[in-house]
Amino acid sequence: MVNYAIEGKVVVITGASSGIGEAAARLLAEHGAKIVLGARRTDRLEALVSEIRSEGGTAVYRELDVTRREPMENFMSFAKVTFGRVDVVVNNAGVMPLSPLAALKVEEWDRMVDVNIRGVLHGIAAGLPLMQEQGGGQFVNIASIGAHTVVPTAAVYCATKFAVRAISEGLRQEMGGSGIRVTLISPGVTESELADTISDDKARESMKEYRRVAIPASAVARSILHAIGQPDDVTVSEIIVRPTASPA
Repeated sequence: MVNYAIEGKVVVITGASSGIGEAAARLLAEHGAKIVLGARRTDRLEALVSEIRSEGGTAVYRELDVTRREPMENFMSFAKVTFGRVDVVVNNAGVMPLSPLAALKVEEWDRMVDVNIRGVLHGIAAGLPLMQEQGGGQFVNIASIGAHTVVPTAAVYCATKFAVRAISEGLRQEMGGSGIRVTLISPGVTESELADTISDDKARESMKEYRRVAIPASAVARSILHAIGQPDDVTVSEIIVRPTASPA
């Protein structure tokens, strides 16, 4: 078994109430990290924190809307006040209401931009000053296979994930020599609640077929653990993790 050196690291996770965020929280806590969970559904966060603690882990939570900068800043301050530092920010919150562009679901486009792009930027804006002050840290930004390719009904979603990829690479280059690492993780089709946000009937049915070979969220969580668990002088810049049976 690989010995990942993450014990005691303070890991902040957005979108932590289900899917990849929840799986990452469980796995990282198992390996000794101190977990700070944020999401809108506090009932789920409370239950998750209770389970992590019952298994000997360390976790706290706070309600979080990533689309607004002030709540993100308060969330990051909460993490620092609670544990004294912030070592890793996992920008995981995301939505995926797929639809053809001609359907003109403009409000859904706006929501994807707000959560998938602004949410990541707000996480960086709130976490970066803390990491600079302490002389190190790591951002793990969750993108998608949609950050590398575009398919029908996913144009806007893919655009937001292309943006996350560009932001991550720009930050990585700018942080060279600072002790701050940047990792982009792009999951292929993964078991999650993302598909539940698809309101377009045709896109929803297509996604059901696509998701027949989905990997569990725990597989992506292991990728996050791998990236965080590297020595400080090593950065895993990018990981694509997808089902073996998936052509996309």
